[in-house]
Amino acid sequence: MTWRLVKLNVGLVLFAVGLWLGLVAELGVGPWDVLTGGLSKQTGVRFGLMAIVVSVVVLLIGIAARVRPGVGTLLNVFVIGAVLDRLLTSPLLADLGEGPMALRLTATLLGIATVAAGSALYLGAHLGPGPRDGLMVAIHLRTGWRVGTARATLEGVVLVLGVLLGGPVGVGTVLFALGIGPAVQVAFRVLRQTPVRRPVEAPA
Repeated sequence: MTWRLVKLNVGLVLFAVGLWLGLVAELGVGPWDVLTGGLSKQTGVRFGLMAIVVSVVVLLIGIAARVRPGVGTLLNVFVIGAVLDRLLTSPLLADLGEGPMALRLTATLLGIATVAAGSALYLGAHLGPGPRDGLMVAIHLRTGWRVGTARATLEGVVLVLGVLLGGPVGVGTVLFALGIGPAVQVAFRVLRQTPVRRPVEAPA
């Protein structure tokens, strides 16, 4: 259990670092972070704190749909947002968004790879899915849609809302959408992790 907790937290920190690289590159981020960025822009709340708020809301919806969270789910809610806020308020790579396009694109791709590595580690710890994964499964359980269809629909709705709120959308968003799935699969193989087969549904 100790090793699984270490692996979980390392994965969550890597996940946050990957999101941070995408944000400071200013070429666009994944759908959920477009939404978080849009809400942060509209409310003036720090990005990391808003990420925690969004995660809590998503977690509560999942619980209401009887998808049982694990300790990994709860740590996911708070660790990623806290690490993000610490990185975004530091001077590290603060001027990257004004740098050469090649450097910004490299940071974006590195961010996707780092998110993938973090995902493989925290999911490989088998201590509970992230809140968004739980919500995806809840939609699957309640509608009968395939998991892939549920994920695509959910992220499509989230992206549209984020764009309407003025979130950081761009070529990086497209790269994330197209690249994160294959990148996570590669990360599972390289890091020799086994994905969680299916989150446990709580009894009615």
